[in-house]
Amino acid sequence: MTDHGPQPVERQLPTEEARDLLALVRDLVQREIEPTAAEEEEAGRFPREVFRLLSASGLLALPYTEEFGGGDQPYEVYLQVLEELAAARLTVGLGVSVHTLSCHALAGYGTKEQQAEHLPAMLGGGLLGAYCLSEPSSGSDAASLRTRAVRDGDTWTIEGTKAWITHGGIADFYTVMARTGGEGAHGITAFLVPGDAPGLSAAAPERKMGMKGSPTAQLHFDGVRVPDSRRIGEEGQGFAIALSALDSGRLGIAACAIGVAQAALDEALAFTAGRRQFGRPIADFQGLRFMLADMATQIEAGRGLYLAAARLRDAGLPFSKQAAMAKLFCTDAAMRVTTDAVQLLGGYGYTADFPAERYMREAKVLQIVEGTNQIQRMVIARHLAGPESRENR
Repeated sequence: MTDHGPQPVERQLPTEEARDLLALVRDLVQREIEPTAAEEEEAGRFPREVFRLLSASGLLALPYTEEFGGGDQPYEVYLQVLEELAAARLTVGLGVSVHTLSCHALAGYGTKEQQAEHLPAMLGGGLLGAYCLSEPSSGSDAASLRTRAVRDGDTWTIEGTKAWITHGGIADFYTVMARTGGEGAHGITAFLVPGDAPGLSAAAPERKMGMKGSPTAQLHFDGVRVPDSRRIGEEGQGFAIALSALDSGRLGIAACAIGVAQAALDEALAFTAGRRQFGRPIADFQGLRFMLADMATQIEAGRGLYLAAARLRDAGLPFSKQAAMAKLFCTDAAMRVTTDAVQLLGGYGYTADFPAERYMREAKVLQIVEGTNQIQRMVIARHLAGPESRENR
């Protein structure tokens, strides 16, 4: 007869500082996030106070340099923090990943003057960011975006609509990709737009099957004026900046996916250890034990894949292919693991009294955001076999 249940994740961390950081995160999760996660998700409440606490604790700035208030942590560590946050509540883990994504353009391509003016508040001043690339008619084909910025002296006027924006309508700043030149990828420029800019408004949040506490909304730019000092990088460099951000962002999604999967496995382990049928715990039945073994193996494989990609990034080596692989594998694994968790709980798994059904609904969106998994397969294939032939098109 088994008496086993969930066990803490055994993490490989590079420094004692990193171990202390993960201990801090686990303590914060247990005190501030886990106790109310199910209730707040059901009610569709966004945990803004939690994000202020994360900012004050330095957890919104982990992968950025200390010069402007960052935590100066390697991605190998930052992603494991994300995993812990997402396991407690995906709205929080994904929100941190999106905020980090929204800071990427300025941190990587802004001038020293721009960074000094904006980054300290963005990283540790209680602000929350959002990333604006997708549009109603350009999702996977992001280079065909239509939102346009027109220059008049030292000011740009932005017109258009962005779609599927996490934190849309509540963010303090938006990193926005807008067309400043001709068609295609080379006509796009990046801008840092304040959340309270005149002419900027948000539609009602989308009604989603999961992550109800995280607002996703269209943003409307109706003559939004932005000074040229808020243009990030060179004119026409925006799409390259966007792709660079997405490579790192996909690692964030991969880590969040493994967090959700780990939470689902832990729930399944606890349930099967305590649920008795035919005079013994159902975790003693071989068919269920094999399911648990497969779930755990997928989680460990995904964690190893995203960490391997993170270590390439930390070493300054190319990691775009590995990021796409990690996003693809980890999110597909999360969907399988959460589905199996619902199955292992039986009828209880289909009720909102247990979190397994929430994990399953949340896992689905991770196969879609920041490049669908079909796009990830295209990215990987291009690295393996080169660009697709344009003959006969």
